[in-house]
Amino acid sequence: MDCNQIFQQFGTDVDQNVVEQILIKANQRVDEFLTKEALRDVVSMLDVTSLSVVDTEDKINDLCHKLMVFRGIFSDIPEPAAVCVSPSFVETAGVALGETDIAIASVAGGFPMSQTYVEVKALECAMVEENGADEIDIVMNLGAFLAENYDATVAEIEIIRGEIDSDTTLKVIIETGELPDLSAVRRASLLAMSAGADFVKTSTGKVSVGATPEAVVVMAQAVKDYAKQTGHCCGIKIAGGVRTAEQAALYQAIVAEVLGDEWLTSDTFRIGASSLANNLLSKIEGREINYF
Repeated sequence: MDCNQIFQQFGTDVDQNVVEQILIKANQRVDEFLTKEALRDVVSMLDVTSLSVVDTEDKINDLCHKLMVFRGIFSDIPEPAAVCVSPSFVETAGVALGETDIAIASVAGGFPMSQTYVEVKALECAMVEENGADEIDIVMNLGAFLAENYDATVAEIEIIRGEIDSDTTLKVIIETGELPDLSAVRRASLLAMSAGADFVKTSTGKVSVGATPEAVVVMAQAVKDYAKQTGHCCGIKIAGGVRTAEQAALYQAIVAEVLGDEWLTSDTFRIGASSLANNLLSKIEGREINYF
């Protein structure tokens, strides 16, 4: 792949004034996504996440059990799209969830730093898929990207994409909080999609700056431009610091404003979170809920 050709084809410049105008319009639409019906919808787009250094099999089993019985407790609220766990707990989650429609997602490929051998990254991704992962979240090699070694950046993603099945969803984290400017966010998004990403994702949640509205606007613009020219409708996953319904609503409004309301399904929009789920449930039910 000729990365410079990709940049020439899609462009890398970001108009700050356009970004600001989109944010103004999105903020004006936030209330659309704070109705009970809209809050129920966003629950169905959640990747309920547990990626702690102190996770145990018991903790993951408990989380998966709560997802298993979710509809029995909240009968009028759709269950979340996926559970996202560390590689060593993929099999645990698979056994616990059984034959449900809830997807099993796993971070892999040297998460969260991505600073290991590409062979190790590819093997880990293949292993989590073999153990039952339906979706895999990897981190772009930011060291290579920031050094402008774009060929190596893309090659790693392509190698991993080649090691997993075509129907396994690949999400590529571009760690927007570590990128120097919005033009870099656009370049990283374009490279990830060109290398085979099914989703571009904001953050690992392990750095000081997670998702930001400005970065998501630029990601959505890149996704729109890429879809228009290639037909590949890449999804967007928001992760890193999304804790309230109001924050989630703003990100939904941004994606709706740039890409259209049709992008707001679990096939093309996700939010990775832990505390957000409880906040959404509390808003919907009108009482404090600490379910997850």
